[in-house]
Amino acid sequence: MANEGSTRINSPVRIAIVGCGRVSSNHIKAILKYSDQAVIEAFCDTKKERIEQAKILISKYSDICKNKSSPKEYYDYADLIFDIKALDIKIDLIVLCTPSGLHSIQTIQAAQAGVNICTEKPMATRWEDGLSMVNACDLNGVRLFVVKQNRFNPTIRLVKKHLLSGRFGRLALVTANVFWQRPQSYYDQDEWRGTWEFDGGALMNQASHYVDLLDWLVGPVETVSASIATIGRSIEVEDTAALQLKWRNGALGTMAVTMLTYPKNLEGSITLLGEKGTVRIGGNSVNKIELWDFYDDHEDDKIVEEANYQPSNIYGYGHYPYYEDILRALKDNIKALCDGKEGLRSLELLIGAYRSAKEGVSINLPLEK
Repeated sequence: MANEGSTRINSPVRIAIVGCGRVSSNHIKAILKYSDQAVIEAFCDTKKERIEQAKILISKYSDICKNKSSPKEYYDYADLIFDIKALDIKIDLIVLCTPSGLHSIQTIQAAQAGVNICTEKPMATRWEDGLSMVNACDLNGVRLFVVKQNRFNPTIRLVKKHLLSGRFGRLALVTANVFWQRPQSYYDQDEWRGTWEFDGGALMNQASHYVDLLDWLVGPVETVSASIATIGRSIEVEDTAALQLKWRNGALGTMAVTMLTYPKNLEGSITLLGEKGTVRIGGNSVNKIELWDFYDDHEDDKIVEEANYQPSNIYGYGHYPYYEDILRALKDNIKALCDGKEGLRSLELLIGAYRSAKEGVSINLPLEK
């Protein structure tokens, strides 16, 4: 799988951001935070106003940027790839903030141009597309990173530490709830939103990070059974879903997701119930440890409150440590926490859930490759 690359990249890492919509601002701010290590060389979007908004965001941070730049503008991804191949622009990393259904072809094109890729979640909307992305990066000797920023939340890292130490004992039950609000106006912003081809539904898009955490925290899932429904939005995909899970370690679990919560986002939570410990991580985006109870004492019990934080939005603050991780991976030629192989793990669970809902049966994992 696409992990370590063949060469180290000297600072600064030259970056092109493709897709300057809603989530791109989190990438821009994170890159600017590490402006001594990275520089934005290009923006690409089909809409000029979005590129202008991205440039305005850069100007707000101009006083702290150590590597000044005037990003080149592209309105067609093919033009960016052409210039990279022609050596008219040097790019070390392409960041894809585009509709999910475009990630596969854009990743493959970037890989063939010899450029590393970072893609927003989900990495693809089809299982075979995810496999093709990883294979293309391996074949061309480039790196593939998938955004899983919630893994870097201090709350999540603390829980992960104690799961790995065995402090919970055997896990019995794990539940995840994503009770958010996405009005019809959210889906009406762009034609691709709420489509099977380019977006995916409440599970694939909004709850993708929580699906990832269920795998990353608890371990590989053995079987998944799912029901999905489109209840209150005029979209192709589901706005509500319910999953039943069994992990290979014997734990059972559930996941409940809806985008119809009234009147606003209520919670994004994960509860872990073990023989010797119970933890609930809640808040809007698993940013607050609401319950921490173990049979024994540990020095970390005193710092639980310190792990809690208040994010400015549902994305949390994890793009900052995420970029710290991938920049270090590129510069030191080491494995990143969230590479293409890691992206496939959550994509596999998502696709398994959709197959279960469609076929009306439990799906065994792993899927055939």
